[in-house]
Amino acid sequence: MQKSLETFLSEKLNQTEEKKRLAIVIKAIAESVKQVAIMVGTAPLAGQLGKLNNQNVQGEQQAKLDLLTNDCFVANLEACEAIAGLVSEELDEAILLSRDTSRPNYLAVFDPLDGSSNIEVNVAVGSIFSVLKVPSGRATQVADFLVKGTEQVLAGYAIYGPSTLLVFTFGEGVQVFTLDRDKQEFILTQENMHVQEDTQEFAINASNARFWEPPIQQYVDECQAGTTGVRGKDFNMRWIASMVADVHRILMRGGVYLYPKDNKMPLKAGRLRLLYELNPMSWIIEQAGGKSSTGRERVLEIMPTEIHQRAPIIIGSKKEVERVVRYYQAFDVLK
Repeated sequence: MQKSLETFLSEKLNQTEEKKRLAIVIKAIAESVKQVAIMVGTAPLAGQLGKLNNQNVQGEQQAKLDLLTNDCFVANLEACEAIAGLVSEELDEAILLSRDTSRPNYLAVFDPLDGSSNIEVNVAVGSIFSVLKVPSGRATQVADFLVKGTEQVLAGYAIYGPSTLLVFTFGEGVQVFTLDRDKQEFILTQENMHVQEDTQEFAINASNARFWEPPIQQYVDECQAGTTGVRGKDFNMRWIASMVADVHRILMRGGVYLYPKDNKMPLKAGRLRLLYELNPMSWIIEQAGGKSSTGRERVLEIMPTEIHQRAPIIIGSKKEVERVVRYYQAFDVLK
């Protein structure tokens, strides 16, 4: 018998008030995902494609759907009684909400529409989210968002493709739910996902090759050499320009995704945001048996200093990530 998200949550998160309130948060996120799926699917008909003239706090030009999907997530999460604060990629500052401090409350951080540049060419996009626990007994502070990824209590993403999927973990494995579009209900379709340790696929933006550090150049060169090189096998390179789509492929069939630090923008530690992109994706992959690193440290161990902080990432199949980390270690010794 198919199991709905509602049934799954009632079975898994029904023991304590803290868990029951976390289930409320998941339901609010799921509702947001349903609404965003409709927006994404009807954007050409509704005249919601195209870019705006304004930029977000990261200096990135915003698409119409960036703001519409952000408004959707914000509205649903502000209406959720268990959410006491929000951070979004599309908002300059955190939103702090007044809540009953005697009850367990949570913070939500999210990228409402990852890969929005793909919308106009009808390629899969997604949403990424992470949830943190608010320290008990007091009002929320911005500093409460600035904790290591190991402090997450929920992490996940939605992918809007041929099917709309909701993928998440609360520390007990990674579950995949598929949206039944007729019933507008999420159904559990895959449980306790496991990332293959070995792979013959890698994903990287090769247009930045001239800016890479030597460890990344070495790794990619070896993959491209295939059976004629030290790896002794051929690799496929994939790059969708949507972190959700690239990492979801890894979850399903293994691989490694690399968005490393490079010299194109030397003042930036990396390109992707730590709190609402790297941390949730890293916890998902680690819960499925994979690994995530900057090349020099575990992503989930980075202590953030600001809400839109960036970092590099190498994430995916365990043995491939470990190989890249060894290359960084050898390079740093020689520097």
